[in-house]
Amino acid sequence: MTKHIGILLFDDVEELDAVGPWEVLAYWVNAFDGDGYSVSTVSRTGTPVRCGHGMVITPDCGFADAPQWEVLIHPGGKGAQARALDPEHLDWVRAQRERVPLMASVCTGALVYAAAGLLKGRPATTHWRALDRLSQLDPTVQPRPDERFVDDGDILTSAGVSAGIDMTLHLVGRLAGTERAQRIRHAIQYDPMPPA
Repeated sequence: MTKHIGILLFDDVEELDAVGPWEVLAYWVNAFDGDGYSVSTVSRTGTPVRCGHGMVITPDCGFADAPQWEVLIHPGGKGAQARALDPEHLDWVRAQRERVPLMASVCTGALVYAAAGLLKGRPATTHWRALDRLSQLDPTVQPRPDERFVDDGDILTSAGVSAGIDMTLHLVGRLAGTERAQRIRHAIQYDPMPPA
């Protein structure tokens, strides 16, 4: 039976927060379909969203027709910060926590999880500019400012933007083994080096 991984989309989402994990997961599920996973994007209504830098993405589904998720990834961006203040969105996130075995966030998606109470007493990370806000939203969160991502069992959080790729490769390693994650990393040629 196929296990579904969802990537949430919303207006003003940071493009790479969503598309970076998508690239890793889409390569995995297409190249290794025997692993039994699928990946799709979801927004509240299923209609196109305009990302933070202008890219427009049409989600695969809306909340009403979404599959049961095995993993749900909440990206960040300006739109995530607004959703951290939206009671309706926070209620939806809490409802997902009840049903979804593994929740993940990229960048300021962690602010939404903190506001929803998902990170109480947990180690977590987010974009370096948002670490103070993370602690304001939930003083019990244990910030990990030097980590690219934090794996706390049923919740994964990653630092800003490109760190979502690292987290997602780690996620693949958890779900399908280190060798699988290494092959995907090689295939997408993800071997970052700092500029000279």
